[in-house]
Amino acid sequence: MENLSAIIDQITNLITNGGPLVGFLIIVLESFIPPLPLGVFVALNCNAFGLFLGITLSWIATIIGCILSYMLFKSLSNKVIYKHLGEKNKERVKKGSKRFNEISLSGLVLLIALPFTPAFLINIIAGVSNLPKKKFIASLLIGKISTISFWGIIGKSFIESMTDIKAIIFIVIALLIAYIISKIVSKKMHIE
Repeated sequence: MENLSAIIDQITNLITNGGPLVGFLIIVLESFIPPLPLGVFVALNCNAFGLFLGITLSWIATIIGCILSYMLFKSLSNKVIYKHLGEKNKERVKKGSKRFNEISLSGLVLLIALPFTPAFLINIIAGVSNLPKKKFIASLLIGKISTISFWGIIGKSFIESMTDIKAIIFIVIALLIAYIISKIVSKKMHIE
């Protein structure tokens, strides 16, 4: 537990000592590199700068990162992406793009607001489908508030709970109970 706590403290210190620019840049990078975990970076920003500043910094950074990613794929779609697709795939992409463009603003906001929706994928689809910039940015500004707030609040609590032995014991016991119950139900109901 001390090692995990020390690692979290070191990363938080790196972000704190590097200033908000470091926290800002890691969130922007996340918009371009899918495996980077947005939730972890938002939690670290909240841990380093406090909940309000961490959420605000992360929200601005993710908006900028998503817009840059969208613009990149919008510019590449006709020059690179469509050139390398076969005719059959071009038609599929065009059909999917048309459907994506028909999503209402509120539908797009809800899609973006879901914490587990991959932002990178939304950025690519929006860029390739030529979704209007105004619609994309409006949906980002509204939807990302929810996503970033969720990760800020949950993530900060998660980081704090990972250094608390009682919380870890509780999580392990809860997982063990869920596993045992699933085995009993699986056996009784012949589900496998």
